[in-house]
Amino acid sequence: MRQRLTFVSLFAVLLLLLVLDYGVFNFSRRIDLSAGDVMLKWHAHTRVASDNVLIIDIDQKSLEEMNEVAGKWPWPRSIHAELIDYLAAQQPKAIVFDMMFNEPDTFGTESDDLFRQTAAQYNNLYFAHTLLADGNRTRLAELPKSVGLIATAKAKADASATLMLPAVLDRSSWRGGLINFSDDADGIGRQYLIHETIDGWLIPSLPQRLALDFQWPAVQQDKIRLNWQHQRLHISYSSLYLDANSATPKRSPTEFRGKTLIIGTAAPGLQDFRPTPLSQTYPGVEILATAIDNLQHNDWLRDPPRQPFALLAAILSALLMLGFSKGKNTLWLAAALLSISVITIAIAWLGLKKYWFLPLAAPLAWAWIYFWLAALLSYLSEKASREQAVAMFSRFLDSRVVGELIARGEIDLNKKAEARELTVLFSDIRGFTTLSENHPPEFMVELLNRYFSMQVAIIFKHGGTLDKFIGDAIMAFWGAPAHDEQHANHAVAAALEMAQAVESFRAQLHEVQVEFEVGIGLHTGKAVVGFIGSESRLDYTVIGDTVNLASRIEGLTKGVARVLISENCRAACLQTDTPFEFIDHGTYSVKGREQAVELFEPKYRANSQNSQSH
Repeated sequence: MRQRLTFVSLFAVLLLLLVLDYGVFNFSRRIDLSAGDVMLKWHAHTRVASDNVLIIDIDQKSLEEMNEVAGKWPWPRSIHAELIDYLAAQQPKAIVFDMMFNEPDTFGTESDDLFRQTAAQYNNLYFAHTLLADGNRTRLAELPKSVGLIATAKAKADASATLMLPAVLDRSSWRGGLINFSDDADGIGRQYLIHETIDGWLIPSLPQRLALDFQWPAVQQDKIRLNWQHQRLHISYSSLYLDANSATPKRSPTEFRGKTLIIGTAAPGLQDFRPTPLSQTYPGVEILATAIDNLQHNDWLRDPPRQPFALLAAILSALLMLGFSKGKNTLWLAAALLSISVITIAIAWLGLKKYWFLPLAAPLAWAWIYFWLAALLSYLSEKASREQAVAMFSRFLDSRVVGELIARGEIDLNKKAEARELTVLFSDIRGFTTLSENHPPEFMVELLNRYFSMQVAIIFKHGGTLDKFIGDAIMAFWGAPAHDEQHANHAVAAALEMAQAVESFRAQLHEVQVEFEVGIGLHTGKAVVGFIGSESRLDYTVIGDTVNLASRIEGLTKGVARVLISENCRAACLQTDTPFEFIDHGTYSVKGREQAVELFEPKYRANSQNSQSH
């Protein structure tokens, strides 16, 4: 009962932590994110990027091949102007620059003029904007319509922000949106900004600006969770530029018709890398392309509210609590929870396939936390119970046997008393009162201790359980706590050896002129065995008529035989290949019983390997 309350208390503490987690602090959200990163990395390999969104990559190859034409990076903007003309002629859906044009070209105004004039000719050019934390602020109401700001009903006329815009272009060409990196608390970028809200003004991101202009499915939230892809087509900037300026171009003149082209940098030396679930150094242009692709195809990942998933953690932990409280095997519970975990992971994977990011990792983590804590408590409780059982049963059994019995589950402190067939032994010293009157107490205590130690060792040797010492008497039994089909034979063997030990013990006492004799009585029958007593003190003992009769038989040994057994005990021995023969000593009346009792004296057969001469 106490252990059950421990598991319930642990569950109550976990519920409190769940309320604090999902209701206030969200400290397990990191678990959902980290587990999601692993799944998203694998899931990305199953999603081939759309061929409608292509990257024109200023890669290492381009830096090397353009060196003779454009010199070292950054190149003159006239180079970009030439490429714009080449690409625009193929009628792409959009040409997106994932780079900033906020400062004059270092190659002079002529290069900027050509770039500016070229950009003014096309309405499908989009440029990157960046929102800065500090710097010269610009009133949002004064920005041109090309920036794409949206004034809501709460828009303030004096609202301002620090924006980095393509200032080298005409204001009418500032078409574009924000490319700010949106990272979580751990610095990993998993979401992409849809719009930034400042004093009622919505500043769209670059992917959102394309979505608005081309009427892609609307998004009613500030950010989207990216649904990562792989194998997106990257085309080297230099390959396009050099082919465009070749006397005999080899590329198709309609290669990019209807495509969204993103011009950006992925060369290692240009340092445009961000940490994402896919890599700690993931190209920024690839993040932008993924966001554009997700918005165009409406396949970004949806996030359900986290709070309801606390219920899953509570249900799993409650089931574990019931399992531990009912004493279910810990390994079985672990296997069950592992199976549930596998199923839950499969559900999370199917969720990704259906464009849902399901935060199932944290509920599983909470369930496993409860499992390990409960398993630890169960182990500690079991260890304490085992130690208690060892300490308690070592009073009754050979300590070497106790551990084996506990391991086999034959000793359980919580097990209720039960009726079993047992063989009970009583042994008493004859004339102990007279002996006590003639010798000092110290001598008698030392005498009893030596005698009891000798006889208890024999009882343990033959697998018996010491019940108690009753003054100068010994009570023991066979058949519990361990089941013993030959309990009668083992009890008789112990009784005969105890009787033989008395002879050697008497020889030791001959010098001090002490007369010493014992009687031993045994009976086999049904008795109740188990922990019996009060709440403050329990003893492992046996009670019933079988015990009373064994005691009465011991009292009948005087003048008859040192060891006497009942007919029931003899019959139980004869059911097996017993090494004993039995001398019939007739029937005797026993106090408290109407029917007389037939008594026998056991002896080893002359040819038995277990004879006394062995």
